[in-house]
Amino acid sequence: MTFLKTALVGTSLVLASCGAAPDRYTVTAPIVTEKLRIGFSAVEVSDVSLPTYAAADEIVVQDATGKLVPSGAALWADTPERSVALELTRNLAKLSNARVASEPWPFEAFPDARLEVRFESLVAQADGQFRATGQYFVGVTDERRERSGLFDLTVPFDTTGGPQAVAQARGQIILDLATYIASKGLK
Repeated sequence: MTFLKTALVGTSLVLASCGAAPDRYTVTAPIVTEKLRIGFSAVEVSDVSLPTYAAADEIVVQDATGKLVPSGAALWADTPERSVALELTRNLAKLSNARVASEPWPFEAFPDARLEVRFESLVAQADGQFRATGQYFVGVTDERRERSGLFDLTVPFDTTGGPQAVAQARGQIILDLATYIASKGLK
């Protein structure tokens, strides 16, 4: 019994020393006002591929030396890969009025196209630019319509705004990416 009391007291001390829970930040969805016509009525968005630092729960910013620095005790509210895929899905659906869903495809009829996005970078830079680079792939049953493309997009953010400004910029850059893919890859 003495061992159990000692173990419980030790566990309590360890938990107490951990401090407060970290702050979690959601990505605010920008308002989609543009409408784009795409060449598909149903599109599946595959799981996105993010760099390790962008897939982590911690919100990071890149300093002037290129070093990736965690933003204190700030975490994303959702896993970044899931969240980015859902943001991309929502934005494409609102932009195009097509039936767009993340994988696994929830409908009985198969989609006309499958979109895969691989990010090379997705980072808030010290110069106040949130940058996304990478490649997208559109797979369809008609091999002649398959395509791919590169993207390199930036949006400004307030470097003094902390994690909330980073989250807002990420929301905007994913909308910009959806617009870019809809106009270049899904026509």
